[in-house]
Amino acid sequence: MAVPRAAWKAELTLVYRRTGDRSVLAERRHEGPLVVQKPLYPEGRGVCHSILVHAPGGVAGGDALTVNLSLEPAARALITTPSATKWYKADGRFARQTGHFRVAEGAVLEWLPLEAIIFDDADATIESQVLLEDGAAFAGWEITCLGRRASGEVFRQGSLRQSLEISRNGRLIWNDRIALAGGDRLLTSPVGLGGHHVAGSMAVAGPASLPAELLDACRTLTPPDGEGGITAMPEIVSARYLGGSAEHAKNYFESIRHVLRPWYAALQAHRPRIWDS
Repeated sequence: MAVPRAAWKAELTLVYRRTGDRSVLAERRHEGPLVVQKPLYPEGRGVCHSILVHAPGGVAGGDALTVNLSLEPAARALITTPSATKWYKADGRFARQTGHFRVAEGAVLEWLPLEAIIFDDADATIESQVLLEDGAAFAGWEITCLGRRASGEVFRQGSLRQSLEISRNGRLIWNDRIALAGGDRLLTSPVGLGGHHVAGSMAVAGPASLPAELLDACRTLTPPDGEGGITAMPEIVSARYLGGSAEHAKNYFESIRHVLRPWYAALQAHRPRIWDS
């Protein structure tokens, strides 16, 4: 009889602080194989870039990852990953990734991970909760690939649950949730994923309402395949992608970020170096 593998339990806590004109990673604590690399400053002292690394290279049934991010007043941080996150076959146990993000007054957090690849028969939950104070800003995305199409694998069994909650001063301003089952009709339905296997969502909570001219500029942008769109609400800007390429999804969201970053962060867009390696 096969012995089930031991599950990984990992937690990473990062605190960013503004010191003069510099944003620094003031505190870091971790348990288990979830760590952050040395802070980088490719666009100057004001924004701290951090790369999260999960040493096992994938998430299997029974694993639980927790990321706690706290930005103190006026701090600025950009968080990304060096590669796609693979969610393996569940073997009867569900796996979870949870993010708790606190962004204080005047701080800016950008959460820009590379794609999550959900293997057939995975049982995955990916959830994030963002707590904003007055004048704080958040920009983040999640890109999800259902099955490994390059290997001929289709997402026929298993499940995926994703959620993003954003609150400002304790008031919920965005609650985005999706629940998918392998082989479900929703995957092929025109009111669901329409046969696409890559889905992406991007949300931006800026310090003020989005100017109409920036929304118009974003609506001129289109992904090279599939479908994309953007909607502006009083406190949230939401963009979506459905298609067949995680790279196209990221490039589409990057182009939107290029337009919006001067608005929500008062900075020109800067591409993390790790994406070019």
